[in-house]
Amino acid sequence: MIPVLDVETLTYEQLAKTIDHSLLKPELTDEDVMAGCELAKRYNVASVCVKPCHVALAARLLADSEVKVGTVIGFPHGHSTTATKEFEAREAVANGAQELDMVINIGALRSGHDDIVRDDIRAVVRAAGDQAIVKVILENHYLTDEEKVRACRLAEEAGAHYVKTSTGFAPTGSRVEDLKLMRASVSPHIGVKAAHGVRSLDAALEAIAAGATRIGATQTERILEDFKQRLKTRDSGS
Repeated sequence: MIPVLDVETLTYEQLAKTIDHSLLKPELTDEDVMAGCELAKRYNVASVCVKPCHVALAARLLADSEVKVGTVIGFPHGHSTTATKEFEAREAVANGAQELDMVINIGALRSGHDDIVRDDIRAVVRAAGDQAIVKVILENHYLTDEEKVRACRLAEEAGAHYVKTSTGFAPTGSRVEDLKLMRASVSPHIGVKAAHGVRSLDAALEAIAAGATRIGATQTERILEDFKQRLKTRDSGS
C-alpha cells in the first residue's frame, strides 16, 4: 500500500520523495542532464525522469545516491507498437532505469479496445520485471471521465504500479478533479502521479491533497526551497 500524505503534517523528506525531477525537453544537452541530476541529488528527490538516450548517463551520475533513474516508454504519443514498447523497456532497464513511465495506446482506449490497452501495459510490466516500477500515462486531455476510469482499471489489471495524468506534451495536464477521479479508480497499493502544470509549492500541495503520491516537476528547486521557508514559518508557530 502506498501511504497517503497529509499536507498539514508533511515533512521536507516526504515532499522531496514525491518529486520526479523531469528532464524530458527535446533540446536538453548532456550538460543539462548532468546539472539536473546534481540538483536531484542535492534535494534528494524520488527520481529523475530522463529521455531514453540519457538513461545510462543518469545511472552513472546517480549511482552513489538514493535518487532513482526513470525514463519514458512510447513517449509522448503512446502509438508505438507493443513490441517496440517492450523493447524500449528492456533496453531502459539494461541501461539502469528503475522507473518506467509509459504512455498508453490512447487511440485504442478511445476505440474501446480494452484488451489491446491492457496487453500493451502488461508487456511493459513484464519487460520491467522486478527491476523497475511502471507508471502508466493516460494523457487525460484526450479522454472522457469514463475513459480515464477504464484506463486506470486496465493499468491495475495489467500489474502497473502507478497511473499518471499527462506527458507534458498535450495542451493540458494535471487537474485536481482528474487526480481525485484517478485515486478513486485504483486500489490503495497503486500510486497516482500528477504531471504537467505542477510548477509551484501550492500546486504541489493541492495535488497531494487530491491524492497524488508522485509529482512530475521541472520547478523542483523552487517548490522545495519554498517549502523549506514555509516549514520555518510553521515550526515557529507564526
